[in-house]
Amino acid sequence: MGKTLKDVALLAGVSTATVSRVLAPGYSGAFNKASSTVSEKTRMKVLSATEELGYRMNHAARSLKRQSTMMIAVLFPELANDFFMDVAEGIEKELYAEGYSMLLSSSLNSVEEEKKRINMLAGRTVDGMLVIPASSQGNHFQSLSDRGMPIVLVDRIVEGTNLDSVTSDNEEGTFNLTKALLSDGFRRIAFVGGEITLSSARERLSGYARALADAGIEPEPSWICLGGMKTEDGYKHMGKLLKNKNPPDAMVAVNLLVHLGMERYLLDMNGFSETNSKPSVVIAGFDESGYTPFLPACRYIASQDAVGMGSRAGKRIIEKIREKKNHKDESKKDSELIIRLPVTISRPVYKTA
Repeated sequence: MGKTLKDVALLAGVSTATVSRVLAPGYSGAFNKASSTVSEKTRMKVLSATEELGYRMNHAARSLKRQSTMMIAVLFPELANDFFMDVAEGIEKELYAEGYSMLLSSSLNSVEEEKKRINMLAGRTVDGMLVIPASSQGNHFQSLSDRGMPIVLVDRIVEGTNLDSVTSDNEEGTFNLTKALLSDGFRRIAFVGGEITLSSARERLSGYARALADAGIEPEPSWICLGGMKTEDGYKHMGKLLKNKNPPDAMVAVNLLVHLGMERYLLDMNGFSETNSKPSVVIAGFDESGYTPFLPACRYIASQDAVGMGSRAGKRIIEKIREKKNHKDESKKDSELIIRLPVTISRPVYKTA
């Protein structure tokens, strides 16, 4: 016969309530808020008794009793993306510390798949959702939120909704990237990549345009190459730009994948000066990674705090869940909380001048 909570309490010499607090989700390796009132000595007695009896808590039964699964759904456009996985790391750390688990899924960059996935995840009776939207469409999120599901958007916002969001200051990031290129004497500066339906891409384009306007420069139409957020898009756009009669001498890449595609084109097509020591163009890229220093054309990089973004989003969804439980969410139905995290501009470490 399987051991029960009462068996653990009897062996440890404590109440079943104490055992329940110690064994709350997320207890392993650290105190959570539920177990913070339990002394270290008592906690160790309970864990020792649990180990000796081979007891495992029935979390499904616990969820039914508490009317909470302690599960947060996380829906991203894709999973094979370093930035999104850094965001997921921040989310998971925050949720685990509060006793929650993460259920991760992908919309495959498809609005239709996104709708299917949120319905499926909602059917799992998750306590809340964290979503990086696949597009500017958000009625399906708003409808679910209106029915009582706590939802926080991450990295991107959806106009026309009143959903909370945690994003980077995208416009200020590309403004400063472009300004840095202008300070180096570049005047023919292109903007490369970006699905204009995504708020992050629109904001980054706006920052680029604002920096040029402040410098009294009107970009030529051919300098702005919109469309796509992937490596192949950067590759295609770089080829198009360099085939112009008077190509730009500097470029702003909308994200890391587009940046990688641009650098790959330069390598494939020997897009370097006659001395072969410097690229024929310089790139200011949005999103830093561990391999940014190995990108020869990269002059400046904009660093987002992806892990911090995930952590802040995790904090906010837990706050919303608690507001719902305490019936304090009514005041937020007509307003949204938008949290903007700063973006840092720097030169890659291998540069010496």
